[in-house]
Amino acid sequence: MSLTTLLVDEYDTALSFFVGKLGFELREDSELADGTRWVVVAPRGAQGGLLLARAVGDRQRQAIGHQGGGRVFLFLETDDFARDHLTYTRRGVRFVEAARHEPYGIVAVFEDLYGNRWDLIQPASVER
Repeated sequence: MSLTTLLVDEYDTALSFFVGKLGFELREDSELADGTRWVVVAPRGAQGGLLLARAVGDRQRQAIGHQGGGRVFLFLETDDFARDHLTYTRRGVRFVEAARHEPYGIVAVFEDLYGNRWDLIQPASVER
């Protein structure tokens, strides 16, 4: 899999969060013939990324922030949980639970600017 589509309200608002707060890199931002944009962001070094798609129509606008149905929707892997958790907290990313140790690693759930839930996770294989 190379891209996952994430519905957003406005491209630049989404870019401020994903690039500004999460530190993702902007991989592409191209104007399309229909007036939309092809906007791709990704964590540095990741093979895949997110296609930020501006919602069109009521159905898509209603789905913004609910793409996972209230469950964790996306998983952001880190090699240093403490570093990234602190950085994100300082940048105003909202964590909805405290960090916890699980058999699979260190994890905490945060919400993106729309309310989609993400796991910030350091797999047990890279725990120090």
